[in-house]
Amino acid sequence: MGWKLKRVRQCDKCPWKTSTNPHDIPDGYSEELHRSLAGTIAEPGSLRGTGKAMACHEHAKGDEVHCVGWLYNQMTVGNNIPLRMQLLSCENLQHVRTDGPQHERFDDTLPD
Repeated sequence: MGWKLKRVRQCDKCPWKTSTNPHDIPDGYSEELHRSLAGTIAEPGSLRGTGKAMACHEHAKGDEVHCVGWLYNQMTVGNNIPLRMQLLSCENLQHVRTDGPQHERFDDTLPD
């Protein structure tokens, strides 16, 4: 038996959605913190992962869960092979859902 993702649906103000203005992210958006999340992005196709995940902004510190937009990106165009390997035994990966068009690159999630 594998493990389960705690979150499978993308939140309303996910920065990976092309329709989201990052400044609309609730609870005090910080461009500096947003930029620091670049360290969670693996080099596509590399066998070296970052060992880090982007957390969803809707969850409180200490109760973090992964960002569904980040997960989707890293499993598709981001081609994060170590993450894909980790998720081979995930019981509910097939239930992951994004909401609308998504950014293909982390830099595109940042404000203009």
